[in-house]
Amino acid sequence: MGKKKVWFITGASKGLGLSLVHQLLNAGQYVAATSRNISELKKAVNNDSGKFLPLAVNLADEHSVEDAIKTTITKFERIDVVINNAGYGIGGSIEELSDAETRNSFDVNVFGTLNVIRKASPYLRAQRAGHIINIASIAGIAGATGWAVYAAAKSAVIALSEVSAEDLKEFGIKVTVVAPGAFRTSFLTTDSLILAANPIAEYEEVRAIHSKYLKMDGQQVGDPEKAAAAMISLASMPNPPLHLLLGNDAFQRATNKLESLQKEFRDWKAITISTDFDKN
Repeated sequence: MGKKKVWFITGASKGLGLSLVHQLLNAGQYVAATSRNISELKKAVNNDSGKFLPLAVNLADEHSVEDAIKTTITKFERIDVVINNAGYGIGGSIEELSDAETRNSFDVNVFGTLNVIRKASPYLRAQRAGHIINIASIAGIAGATGWAVYAAAKSAVIALSEVSAEDLKEFGIKVTVVAPGAFRTSFLTTDSLILAANPIAEYEEVRAIHSKYLKMDGQQVGDPEKAAAAMISLASMPNPPLHLLLGNDAFQRATNKLESLQKEFRDWKAITISTDFDKN
């Protein structure tokens, strides 16, 4: 894993976040980890060494995020790697999901990520070094029926990561956005997944898709420990990827989406290029 680094990880009390924390601490790394429920985080990690800093953070509140970043700098003197892992799934058609349900999803999945990047960037710029790793989802590349808001939020994470990589590269800061497929975590449980509180009966296909996904819980093909190890390896790469897919299912969905886009763009090329001014 190379030299010791300071890692700042959000959403660390379960799932991939918890796997990351365990592996990093076992490797002797310094870890600041966040959760809305600090007692749950401490219990899950079960590490009272000076290398672990548990933090209670409301990611939607930029002042809470700022305090967490400052506390980490005070304790460890720097931050080398930021992993924006916190997020949750939300299912339902746009019509079914209320404004509050939708905004709450974006608060955590998108604005929480923005808040962390915004508050960590001044320190990373001063160091002229650092790596920001944003966890999106394959849904942000190839969304599925019944998950429009989730796909939109994760697409936003991918887009902001792509441009952040350009904005921050002059300061020696690297950015990677990770798009996992289905991993055997708590993601499909009520702890990490919200379905529309007021479903509409006519959306039969949406209900069928949700039922199919829920039955996958505990059967997902992805190993979260292997996913965590893959993400950790990024920090020691001199030239890490901007995009990283995790899981064969993610690779297949992304590849199919690319092929579909290429075909559609070619099929409608005549109309596309017809909108330019005439050259003569």
